Amino acid sequence: MRQAAIYPGTFDPLTLGHLDVIERVAAIFDRVVVAVVSIPPRKSPMFTLEERVDMARESVGHLANVEVDSFDGLLVHYAHFKDIHVLVRGIRAYSDFEYEFQMALMNRKLAPDVETLFLMPKEAFSYISSSAVREISDRGGDTSELVPPPVQSCMEKRVRQIGAGRRGGHDY
Repeated sequence: MRQAAIYPGTFDPLTLGHLDVIERVAAIFDRVVVAVVSIPPRKSPMFTLEERVDMARESVGHLANVEVDSFDGLLVHYAHFKDIHVLVRGIRAYSDFEYEFQMALMNRKLAPDVETLFLMPKEAFSYISSSAVREISDRGGDTSELVPPPVQSCMEKRVRQIGAGRRGGHDY
């Protein structure tokens, strides 16, 4: 029996690595909920919740069994609310695994009926992180090969709004 899965994250911004994981999860499960965290813990988001949800919706529009939603609070509470018992987490490197492993164990303690599956992105995307994409963008670099086209459009718009002043004192 195939079932549903939740792929949670801040997606600030959604990268090609995220999209790769979403596409592969969509091939495994009948239904996938991309759950955008409303208030990222310990982070200052580049984009608002609404912008992150819109970018994700545009980026996954080609996947009929994927929906995008947002949530606040504990992920396991959200999973119970959606009646979904599988969480999918992307792992790029060992450092990701250590953090995600701790979170999976805590989630299991809070909700033993919710399982966490780890999925690695394709090797070509394993070096891409949202924080690296934000930093490249902040410094005037090209992110077009790191994010889906809808995200790239939003990032270019944001850079134009902010202006070149965020790049620092040097123009290279």
